[in-house]
Amino acid sequence: MSRNRLLRAAFLGALAACTTPPQATVPLVGPTRDVAALAGHWDGAYSSAQTGRSGGISFTLVSEPDSAFGDVVMIPRGFGRPLQAWTGATPTAPGVEPARATVLTISFVRVTEGRVSGTLKPYADPETGVQLFTTFDGRLDGDVIAGTFTTRRAGAADSITGEWKVTRRKP
Repeated sequence: MSRNRLLRAAFLGALAACTTPPQATVPLVGPTRDVAALAGHWDGAYSSAQTGRSGGISFTLVSEPDSAFGDVVMIPRGFGRPLQAWTGATPTAPGVEPARATVLTISFVRVTEGRVSGTLKPYADPETGVQLFTTFDGRLDGDVIAGTFTTRRAGAADSITGEWKVTRRKP
């Protein structure tokens, strides 16, 4: 099985195993045509040269006139499970399954003329459990979005940057 197919299978399995409450709407700001262009299932990868971390990313956006529903699954390489939404609890050790898997939630998206930006709701650092805040920015080109992200730790002034790229799955 190719690496891409294996990664996609891992995403789908992780997404299927995740238990989440009913999805909250994600406020979308932008022209209707631009917002509609984001609808779909997206898979790809992220990486940060600063931290050496990288992994897979998968998300789905179901577009409505002024909002969307969207969750993100991010699986750091070598960690074996998706990143967890921030709960304030002590992190689970690598290789040990948490009591309940969750997905990360997109909290806001702005799209204008192919430029996509937004934020994720806080999530836990997979190694330390520290609360993380991430913003992202990218460029939509057909079925590909590529861009950068910035993550900062709670209470820290410094930030970590990286790159991400996703491709829309064909139906």
